[in-house]
Amino acid sequence: METVDLARLQFALTAGAHFLFVALTLGLATLVAVLQTRATLTRSPLHLRMTRFWGQLYIINYAMGIVTGLVMEFQFGMSWSGLTHFAGNVFGAALAIETLVAFFIESTFLGLWIFGWDRLNRWAHLALIWVVTLTAYASAFWILIANGFLQNPVGHRVVDGVLQLTDFGALTANPASLVAFGHILSGAMVVGGFFMAGVSAYHLRRRTHEQEFFRKSLRIGIALALPATLVTATFGGLGFDTMQPTKAAAWSGSADELAQVQADMVARFGPGDYLPPVELVRTAGIVMMLLFVIMFVVAAASFLLMLFRPAVRGLRIWHWLLTAMIPIPFVTMLAGWIFREVGRQPWVVYGLLTTQDAMSHVSPLEMRVSLIAFSAVFGLLIVINYWLLARHAKRGPDAVALGSRPVETPAPALTF
Repeated sequence: METVDLARLQFALTAGAHFLFVALTLGLATLVAVLQTRATLTRSPLHLRMTRFWGQLYIINYAMGIVTGLVMEFQFGMSWSGLTHFAGNVFGAALAIETLVAFFIESTFLGLWIFGWDRLNRWAHLALIWVVTLTAYASAFWILIANGFLQNPVGHRVVDGVLQLTDFGALTANPASLVAFGHILSGAMVVGGFFMAGVSAYHLRRRTHEQEFFRKSLRIGIALALPATLVTATFGGLGFDTMQPTKAAAWSGSADELAQVQADMVARFGPGDYLPPVELVRTAGIVMMLLFVIMFVVAAASFLLMLFRPAVRGLRIWHWLLTAMIPIPFVTMLAGWIFREVGRQPWVVYGLLTTQDAMSHVSPLEMRVSLIAFSAVFGLLIVINYWLLARHAKRGPDAVALGSRPVETPAPALTF
């Protein structure tokens, strides 16, 4: 395998792994904010316990996501200095805003929310989780502004061999970014909804004593997942209108269309192979579509079943199915991500900079060592995250530490 292929594999592994944490973070943050809003308005002890339980799972996933994001930034700078040099003046601004939003605003307010239980006014505490949720949305928005520019470069000009931003409005209104933002955000709601429903189904199947707690949680998860699948499909359909010609030809698989697009690209850019890996793009797209159909059918059937209390409490085969569905939205999002990113190859900035030219001057040995190191780190983080989430999810709401009152330190007794 050539060095550029190793670099692409490294980016795919790190970005794909980080993407999994981001999707669950966005979905769970929304659910926790809604639960705390209900608890604050109604003073419901049950919804307050639900906020604490699902909030603790959210925090575990968020912490791991931050770590993977830091590692990804490091590999980005090490392997893709050509991209930074050529287009950093344009898409670097969006990445910088995302970093400020994620690391300073979101993290700060999340810290206040974690340590503000029983110390802040309940309305102020509610406002904190909504700030955290909205800044998570803003972080995703600016990442997709940067990614949308790579897919469909707008609002720029080339000066002395590098890009300069000329129209910030065009950059932020890029259809390739806005459609993807709607698609990703609604997809994250599908992830969060199926996660909540799956964990709840596990406890209902095991007949734990928290039946009312997880019956309500299962309904909330399904009530979010079903409409979110429809919104995701809508934005996904709109996304086909913003695809590059080469990706559209790869998706169709038509030999005539592929030949025509290749000829057009040669006429425009000179000799070369401008087609993405056709089979990989088609396979990723088909997997994404099939899994979406499965999720829609399960969510629609679950929506009907949850209307009947006996089914929610006792239909174990349904509980098994919902628990088994937890990883499906993650796999679907990864397939969609491969379809989106691989489909624009061999370009990093479509029509302006190839992957080969975007690479840093890294030796094959250095690239292999870094690939092994990054793979090991990300693999370890994924295993730890899965173990922590599963451990705390199985323990149930009685074992939640978030928001629990600190143990009063006894005053020392005089012994004389």
